[in-house]
Amino acid sequence: MTELEHYINSYFGLSKEHVQTITSFFHLTELNKGNFFLKEGQVCNALSFHKSGLIRVYVNTDRKEITQWISTKGYFVTDLSGIIFNQPSKWNILALTDSQLYSINKSDYNNLGHIIPQWHELEKLFIARCFTLLEDRIFTLLSKTAEERYQLYFAQNPELFNQVPLHYLASMMGMTPETLSRLRKKIKF
Repeated sequence: MTELEHYINSYFGLSKEHVQTITSFFHLTELNKGNFFLKEGQVCNALSFHKSGLIRVYVNTDRKEITQWISTKGYFVTDLSGIIFNQPSKWNILALTDSQLYSINKSDYNNLGHIIPQWHELEKLFIARCFTLLEDRIFTLLSKTAEERYQLYFAQNPELFNQVPLHYLASMMGMTPETLSRLRKKIKF
């Protein structure tokens, strides 16, 4: 069973046949370090399940780059506004390392509802999960101190602190690189 099949099976509880039908539309793709999955202004045409590597989601503003997310294996990578509403992306999605993704193109994604009767219910659960993850991130940014955010994120993703430039992680946690540096010196895990 692939990582994608395992995820779909454990999260949605579908029959083996439905899991295999869904995953048959996904194709293993490679994204080399430094290559883009999506650039700002493009309409996203794929939903991908992250198998390996590190991928950065970020935006360029007039003042600075802001990292929204560092994706690791086991997460989905896409721009929902593009794949659902056909809107150009404000995000850049870039491979920080050589990465592998299981990807489904937009037309196959949209056609799954004709093949799997309960697809629209599954899609609703998927989007709700994305929304709750976003809500949790917003709550953390608004309610926790920089030190608490650092401790929480480090506890969840300690390996990233040796693999990703720290200014990307600082941006993602809503702090300056200097603040992150002070916290790392203060708190030794």
